[in-house]
Amino acid sequence: MMLLTVRAAAERMGIGYSTLKQWIYQGKIRTTQTAGGHHRLSEGEIDRLLARHAPAVRSAQRPAAATGLIVALSGRNRLRGFVEEVRIDGLMGQVRLRIGDQTLTAVITADALHELKLRRGDDALAIIKSTEVMIAREAVPAASPVRRRRRQTASR
Repeated sequence: MMLLTVRAAAERMGIGYSTLKQWIYQGKIRTTQTAGGHHRLSEGEIDRLLARHAPAVRSAQRPAAATGLIVALSGRNRLRGFVEEVRIDGLMGQVRLRIGDQTLTAVITADALHELKLRRGDDALAIIKSTEVMIAREAVPAASPVRRRRRQTASR
């Protein structure tokens, strides 16, 4: 997992550098220190903090504007992450979100991408709405194949 500087982590979280430093000094945040004594935050720690503090931070940061923005959505399957990559080719575009240690890729129209104005490093939500959900199970590598014998029936 990637380690970020305090300044980069504060920027990603949408809070001030000094606020994040105070949280570190108060022991509210787990960090790793470099040989020079500088603090580094893991992406997992940032995700944990965003999940816990995001509503208070976001509401204080962005006041509601009367521009027709969506303030609520009925979709319940929301995954919060940040944009890792944006590609546009013709009418379609691809967005890759980093959600914790997982990556989610969505293909949407180029018009939607232009409207969202998504750029690498932006915070974004993946809202999953589907009529089908597929569940898969990964195969466990077998140590040695086990052969099963057929039952022999007596034939007369």
